[in-house]
Amino acid sequence: MDTAEQYGEIFRTVSALSPAELAAFVAVAQFGGFRAAARRCDLSPSALSHSVANLENRLNAQLFHRSTRNVSLTDAGQRFFARLGPALDEIAKAADELSDFSSRPSGTLRINADATAAEQVLGPLVLKFMASFPDVQVEVVSERRLVDIAENGFDCGIRSSEIVSDDMIAVPIGPMQQHVVVAAPSYLADAPALRSPANLVDHRCIQLRMPSGSLYRWEFERRGEALATETRGGLVLDSSRLILAAAIDGYGLAYLTKWMAGPALDAGILEQVLEEWTPPYPGLSLYYPRHRHLSASMRAFVSFLREHGLQ
Repeated sequence: MDTAEQYGEIFRTVSALSPAELAAFVAVAQFGGFRAAARRCDLSPSALSHSVANLENRLNAQLFHRSTRNVSLTDAGQRFFARLGPALDEIAKAADELSDFSSRPSGTLRINADATAAEQVLGPLVLKFMASFPDVQVEVVSERRLVDIAENGFDCGIRSSEIVSDDMIAVPIGPMQQHVVVAAPSYLADAPALRSPANLVDHRCIQLRMPSGSLYRWEFERRGEALATETRGGLVLDSSRLILAAAIDGYGLAYLTKWMAGPALDAGILEQVLEEWTPPYPGLSLYYPRHRHLSASMRAFVSFLREHGLQ
């Protein structure tokens, strides 16, 4: 008989037995009688007696000698108890370990985020979370396309709050965000006037290719007026970091998050234009399916982000 057949035979044998009846037998054997076992297990003596009798019928063997004054194991009962007792102890230990595992943050937490969001949360949040919960491994997958996190095996996603669908639970984790139009002083020195988004047709704009293949339309808003503008330019890139580099080199105008362009703006390497047309909007959110059971690691991560968030 090979291993698979052995396990199949074991399964058939064990599945024919009632766990409650096995536990009743062990309790009576350990505590020396039905009344003593009943007191310890908070059951009635008759319930224990009924369970043991059923077990003896299933096994076709007498496990206890019974008298009005004494209950003792038969030879068959002693052999059965010698085998069964340690096995039930191991099952109890396994259950305790599993309960401890399920309540202790551990294992791998998979996060899907766009590249900019991943950069924003990695140091301030993810690495600090891992320092607080060393048994948790984190995998961050950064991609611009919006994916179904449940279908693709992710625990959660981190993206702009505006694009999180209503069927998700969203946890805001940072301040307001802002997209800005920036350019190097060397470009602006000789560039045409730029007073409104309508003037963009006269400028070299560094364009962003979306995962769908379309070019991103720059979005503006002022005094309740919102518009999305198609831009022109000889340079098309698929990375915000590359767009930032091209803007710093003086190629033309770039449309970037204030978070990404901020250091260059502070250093005077870039200048912001059309400021009145680019108001802040809701920031990043952690999100996950509304009806998903959360692991201990995910619960800990959500609590951590609620408490700390992005400054």
